[in-house]
Amino acid sequence: MKICILIPVYNEARTIGEIVRCLRESSYDVLVVDDGSKDDSAHLAQENGAVVVSHEGQKGKGASLRQGFEYILNKKYEGVIMMDGDGQHHIKDIMGFLEKAQEYPKIIVVGNRMKDTKRMPLLRYLTNRLMSVLISLASGQYIPDTQCGFRYISYEALKELSLSSDGFEIETEILMKARKKKIKICSVPIETIYENEESKINPVVDTFRFIIYFIKELFSF
Repeated sequence: MKICILIPVYNEARTIGEIVRCLRESSYDVLVVDDGSKDDSAHLAQENGAVVVSHEGQKGKGASLRQGFEYILNKKYEGVIMMDGDGQHHIKDIMGFLEKAQEYPKIIVVGNRMKDTKRMPLLRYLTNRLMSVLISLASGQYIPDTQCGFRYISYEALKELSLSSDGFEIETEILMKARKKKIKICSVPIETIYENEESKINPVVDTFRFIIYFIKELFSF
């Protein structure tokens, strides 16, 4: 399959170079959208073989992904794999997404970290469970880990999604709008590496934003 790996980054110089290098060694095309990083994230990504688009200032994860999606649609890739740039996602898990993607031409495949949550921070776990239950009920499709940023979207699905979020709630927006378009949503188990990185998601503010967005989108159906 002709796919592109899309990685939004903000100050990920510690990890992004190695991630891109490994992806390129596996012959994946890589697009990094640098969201106004104050470190060498953009330079290291480009040096290791990624196409890099840089923002002048920080616009948010949603804005970065939307810009990446536009590039991928214009280049007519068959699909896109979204990965985080902090080293939490294993490159070896990409094949699981691509195998599942063969089942439907119009599909979203979401990574599932919930098989082993022993190292997941408690507040992140509780937030995730709440949002996953709500979104699964709303979509009529069981999605065990709705907040996972490691996911696949086929070209046929991506071109039907009209997205507008600038922040982290874009991951909820993608799933909520997919239900309106009757896009198939599946999950595959993934392994997640938890080190000493600090999450960029504010557990209180961003959870509140997720819920507000969820309610607004639910009643716009």
